[in-house]
Amino acid sequence: MTLTIAEEVLLLAYREDTGKPIIGSVELDCALAGALLADLAVRRRVDLDGAKVVPVDPTLVGDEELDATLARIAEERGPRKADWWVGKLRAGRLRKRLLTRLAARGVLSEQEGKVLGIFPTTRYPELDPSHEQGVRERVHNVLAGADPDERTAVLIAVMHAARLDRKAFPDAPKGRVKEIAEGQWTAEAVRKTIASIHAAVLAATTAATVAATTAGS
Repeated sequence: MTLTIAEEVLLLAYREDTGKPIIGSVELDCALAGALLADLAVRRRVDLDGAKVVPVDPTLVGDEELDATLARIAEERGPRKADWWVGKLRAGRLRKRLLTRLAARGVLSEQEGKVLGIFPTTRYPELDPSHEQGVRERVHNVLAGADPDERTAVLIAVMHAARLDRKAFPDAPKGRVKEIAEGQWTAEAVRKTIASIHAAVLAATTAATVAATTAGS
């Protein structure tokens, strides 16, 4: 089974036993949206022209979430900034769809319950740990000094922007994480993708947090 970058983020962001996220909802949802854009960029379906997302290849990927995102980008009138897309994509039920899909594939289990016997809640404990273990091993090797492939570098950059790296890999050298997140190891085209996605997730997270704080005041 091939996971998308967004699904890899999810597996790292949820506790294996309790099935609950280890970072806040705003950070996680922005990270997932950014991961969708990053995945399309890695697959050469979109290009990050400066700060804007530009479709370059309409060929379907074969993944319903990625293909739906690609279609939305192609249908938009004029290019939009990456952080605009992160905000737009996170506003739907993206996380729920991805969690349900992973549960349907047997990677996670889906357990309904209630908080205080009243409020409905759903937990997603791990059912098949092999998928997360594979992702962790790949990331760990890179953080330990191995040369990263483009997908792993983008995954680390997304985690760093959402502050997930500190929770998922607490012993990782901060300097190495920053080095990967800034794309210092690779060619200019890849560096541009990593920098743009990292900045977009940070900007969208800040905007969403400010909006939530204002609404609650």
